[in-house]
Amino acid sequence: MAAAQGYILAIDQGTTSSRAILFDARGASIASAQQEFPQIFPASGWVEHDPEAIWSSTLATIKACLAKAGVEAAALAGIGITNQRETTVVWDRASGKAIYNAIVWQDRRTADLCAALTRDGHTVEVQARTGLLIDSYFSATKIAWILDHVPGARAEAEAGKLAFGTVDSFLLWRLTGGKVHATDATNASRTNLLDIHTGDWSDDLLTLFKVPRAGLPEVKDSAAGFGITDPSLLGAAVPVLGIAGDQQAALVGQACFTPGMMKSTYGTGCFALLNTGGQAVISRNRLLTTIGYQLDGKRTYALEGSIFIAGAAVQWLRDGLQIITSASDTGPLAEAAADEEDVYLVPAFTGLGAPYWDSAARGALYGLTRKTGRAELARAALEAVAYQTRDLLEAMQADWPSAQSGETVLRVDGGMVASDWTLQFLADLLAAPVDRPVILETTALGAAYLAGRQAGIYPDLDGFASAWARDRRFTPAMPEAVRARKYAGWKDCVRRTLSA
Repeated sequence: MAAAQGYILAIDQGTTSSRAILFDARGASIASAQQEFPQIFPASGWVEHDPEAIWSSTLATIKACLAKAGVEAAALAGIGITNQRETTVVWDRASGKAIYNAIVWQDRRTADLCAALTRDGHTVEVQARTGLLIDSYFSATKIAWILDHVPGARAEAEAGKLAFGTVDSFLLWRLTGGKVHATDATNASRTNLLDIHTGDWSDDLLTLFKVPRAGLPEVKDSAAGFGITDPSLLGAAVPVLGIAGDQQAALVGQACFTPGMMKSTYGTGCFALLNTGGQAVISRNRLLTTIGYQLDGKRTYALEGSIFIAGAAVQWLRDGLQIITSASDTGPLAEAAADEEDVYLVPAFTGLGAPYWDSAARGALYGLTRKTGRAELARAALEAVAYQTRDLLEAMQADWPSAQSGETVLRVDGGMVASDWTLQFLADLLAAPVDRPVILETTALGAAYLAGRQAGIYPDLDGFASAWARDRRFTPAMPEAVRARKYAGWKDCVRRTLSA
């Protein structure tokens, strides 16, 4: 990136921790700070966060990051925010205090309500407008639950006394001293309430989900003037210039700006997004259609598939089976596994995600013999990530035939991509190149880029894309007959695992 004056601070507010990363004018990370906060489990299937813990950890990491870098807030050209998506907060406009804990994206308390809406025949309407399924994963039923279970909340919401939104909008409210209630199009597109074709809240969906419009934030571009921080917080007034949900921020950070480009983030789970340009492709294969980013009033869409268990399978090997001491053990073990042992792990520990969406399925191991040992189980856990990614890619190509034209290149990030063995098998299984970037903090980089672009210190999309640097490309080397046999074995194991 071209040299310029000023720094960009990225806030990366995640499910288990809050981070702040400082980027210089060339887009290089120069300092960071991270702080975990408690997870709250009030009942089976319920997951909550204390909004004050989210806020205090965010503010603390900002201050710690700046102190570590020796940079004053006055030197910041802007702030970018990326956040755990779908997690929902409802707060009092007068006090700024939440009226209930944040209900986290993983929470399943509204599953029965979602099932009732599905039985009543609303699936087609909701998917056509939002690109999403009806599921407790999304924000709409979380808002309604809070309004219906906190005494007096619904009446106050109808009167405009309450504000609600995703975590980014809550942080923006706090950062600006309660002056701005806004969100960006990517976060809004994860609520079940936004018409992704018009970019505005849908009155029909607000009525269906019983969410008052008066409490919702203004929807803006992903790079925009979102407001100015209260000078008392950081010692200077700093503009907030970029916001995007975490997976969309990673799409931006990976510079996947051309239709057909795809990124996949491998952490505890996996989220794969395929840029479909200006076309909102409504899935016929139970993928999600989402806004990838919105710039200068123009929406760019993406198809999204989620895998519930990726790195979590490696954690299971370490903590559950205790057959490894560190995640880094899995690569060497997988390499040492016997070639003739075809062991499959279907990691449906919490059900199967896209494209199966079978919450009742449970994990299973297939192909065990007397020769099966630690190495074969490690290899099966890593291979499962590639098999599931191919499931998503095939569903995406079926939904959007344009994805089949030209060479698919998958850009990857997240903790698992440190394993060369995993990425080589991924390339082999997909029959497509897999690119690992130099900068792995792509989510924070995406948020920083959006803010820096708005501030005028980072280049346009083409300039940012040209600055994207590859650490290594993994190219397919597996014979087609072996690839076909292995994937057919996986599909058979999934068929045996599905609950119905």
